[in-house]
Amino acid sequence: MTLAVIAIGWLLLVLVGVPIGVAMIFVSMGYFYWSGMGLAFALSRMIDGLNSFPLLAVPLFILAAAILNGAGITNLLFGFARACVGHIRGGLGHVNVLASLFFSGMSGSALADAGGLGKMEIEAMRKAGYDDEFAGSVTAASSMIGPLVPPSITMVLYGVISNTSIGKLFLGGVVPGVLCAFSLMVMVYAIALRRDYPRDPWPGLRELARLFVRSFPALLTPAVIVGGIFSGWFSPTEAAAVTVLYAVVIDVIFYRELTLRRLWDAVYETTATSASIATIIAGVSLLGYVLAREQAPQQIATMFLSIADGPVSFLIAVNLMIFVLGMFIESLVILLIVVPILVPIAMGFGIDPIHFGIIVVLNLMISILTPPMGMALFVVAQVGGIPFQKLARAILPWLIPPFVVLLLVCAFPILATGLPGLMK
Repeated sequence: MTLAVIAIGWLLLVLVGVPIGVAMIFVSMGYFYWSGMGLAFALSRMIDGLNSFPLLAVPLFILAAAILNGAGITNLLFGFARACVGHIRGGLGHVNVLASLFFSGMSGSALADAGGLGKMEIEAMRKAGYDDEFAGSVTAASSMIGPLVPPSITMVLYGVISNTSIGKLFLGGVVPGVLCAFSLMVMVYAIALRRDYPRDPWPGLRELARLFVRSFPALLTPAVIVGGIFSGWFSPTEAAAVTVLYAVVIDVIFYRELTLRRLWDAVYETTATSASIATIIAGVSLLGYVLAREQAPQQIATMFLSIADGPVSFLIAVNLMIFVLGMFIESLVILLIVVPILVPIAMGFGIDPIHFGIIVVLNLMISILTPPMGMALFVVAQVGGIPFQKLARAILPWLIPPFVVLLLVCAFPILATGLPGLMK
């Protein structure tokens, strides 16, 4: 009964426009007040939820992406991607996907990709004669690659709450991320052939080599991160700080476009985004304590064990649950509430936590594309000036490629665990 009241209260607050994190704090505070534990104890629980050294990686990776974006790296990566694949039929669609793959090695965030590259990609595709629905769908779908390729803010949070190696999670996402990019490019090519979309002329090896040399310091970012972690030079959290320093250094030495004004804008953007994430983490920490006190994890575990008699049926149930939740609830909230409950059950079925983590992240990235609450759709609709209703309809066929990759990762764990296993 108590859980039902909390759920209804939270849902009503969200429906009237209260931010999700604030709504969780309000309903949890009400529980603490009526149960007699006091609001001071509730505040201490919120502080404990944020008092985590690995969580420092989140604002640092956001800052690194904002600095690289402010230094004009997005334009450079877009130009290099265009030189690589722009000459294929449907060229700018392929460029959109490849640029997202490149940018994901710096941002670690799907929404940063959609917002940072999205406007430029959609405008370029419009000028070339692509329709808005196609341009917006490709931009939104390709943004999901961001949290799969290192660095990844989503994987940092998964690693923190599941006590899983963040470095191994970073490596585990590389193959699924590349597979997602490849599957999206196959779909772009198929649609481009049917609609006779244009392509760029081949720029020549000289121009391609020039753009590669120019882009190389930025493209090296994920290698610096992963290499530093597995060489033992720094932890994942320290890697985030190194990434910020690396972003500033390569701009000072190679690009020289980061002004003090742009640096201030990057810090401001990071502060606003980090505050929003911190509010959700604090709210989830508080609500998580309430759920644990009311034994919700045990009830959910019992439910899963009653419908799943093995790892296959368990993964099917998890995929369906996250897909349905992702239609209505923000992916970060799903991650922070559901993962602490599901990871012990997954390990009980003998599922590798790295494998399970990649499956969860893939599911969450699909959820940001699913109407009516897909956050990537809102961002792309805003930056591209595309009506949300049109984009929500157009995105549906683009859910097929990531679903195929998800099925492959579920069926073949080696796709997620192969690279981390090699690093042993």
